[in-house]
Amino acid sequence: MSASSGCGGWRRQWIASVLLYCACAGMALGADMGVHPVTHVITIEGMKYSPEVIEVNAGDTIVWTNKDAFPHTVTAENHRFDSKEIGSGRSWKFKASVRGVFPYICSFHPTMRGKLVVK
Repeated sequence: MSASSGCGGWRRQWIASVLLYCACAGMALGADMGVHPVTHVITIEGMKYSPEVIEVNAGDTIVWTNKDAFPHTVTAENHRFDSKEIGSGRSWKFKASVRGVFPYICSFHPTMRGKLVVK
C-alpha cells in the first residue's frame, strides 16, 4: 500500500461524510417545509355562517365568531363536534383532527347550515 492510496482513502471518506451530512441537512429542511397548521375564521352574522363551506387541512383550527345579537351553536350533524351556546360577541374554536366532510347546523336555528371539509 502506497502513501498516496492511504491519502486517497481518507479523502474518499471525507467526501462521503460531507455528502451524507448535506443529504441529512436537506431532508431536515424538506421536513420543515411541510404544511403548518392554519387558523381559519368563520363569521356568524345575519343568521348564517360565512363562509358556509370551508376546506381545511387536518391540524388546522377553525374559529367561529358570533356577530349576531343572539346566541348560536356550531353542531355537527354526526355530533363529532358541538360548540354549545356561543353568545353574542363570543367565539368558539375547534381543531380539525379527523379527515372527512362534516355538515353542521345551529341547534337553535336549524335552517343555518355550514360544511367543514377536512383534507
